[in-house]
Amino acid sequence: MARYRGPRLRIVRRLGELPGLTRKTPKRSYPPGQHGQARKKRSEYALRLDEKQKLRFNYGISERQLVRYVRKARRVSGSTGQTLLQLLEMRLDNTVFRLGMAPTIPAARQLVNHGHILVNGRCVSIPSYQCRPGDVITVRDNERSRRLVETNLQNPGLANIPSHLELDKSTLTGRVTGIVERQWVALEVNELLVVEYYSRKV
Repeated sequence: MARYRGPRLRIVRRLGELPGLTRKTPKRSYPPGQHGQARKKRSEYALRLDEKQKLRFNYGISERQLVRYVRKARRVSGSTGQTLLQLLEMRLDNTVFRLGMAPTIPAARQLVNHGHILVNGRCVSIPSYQCRPGDVITVRDNERSRRLVETNLQNPGLANIPSHLELDKSTLTGRVTGIVERQWVALEVNELLVVEYYSRKV
């Protein structure tokens, strides 16, 4: 199965806060399972694995997709870790989420899949579509689509819209003005550990 469909709070308890996965907060702070409360020293591999899993679950992508993103980031000059985060942040489903049009990334993915979102006037139903500076993201001009997004905008998943995005609430129009900067990535992750995790595998 490509995407995780199990209990989300179980993942949050194991990996920490994942704003793209769920808005709920777990009642217990320790990891799930029989030995969740047992404190033990984590290996270097386990630390790198956890950072990689944060990216997978937060952005809702499969292992195969993440490997492709890592390979793509390596081909670009500059910091591989930062380029990887930029590629993930500029996905259409994440952009819709960061604009506040959906409460979580899975909800944004559903909006995109069901054809509620237009990019530059065209219906794009591919959540992994890479947004570029200058792209205009709008809501399909019908009552159901507009009502869905208006409801979500009243209580967005994250309070602040990042600097590379602009939103006009009156027309439900978002615009990509640039590439996301590292400080605007909402997920707390050490991308260098992710690159190290894949250094021998990819």
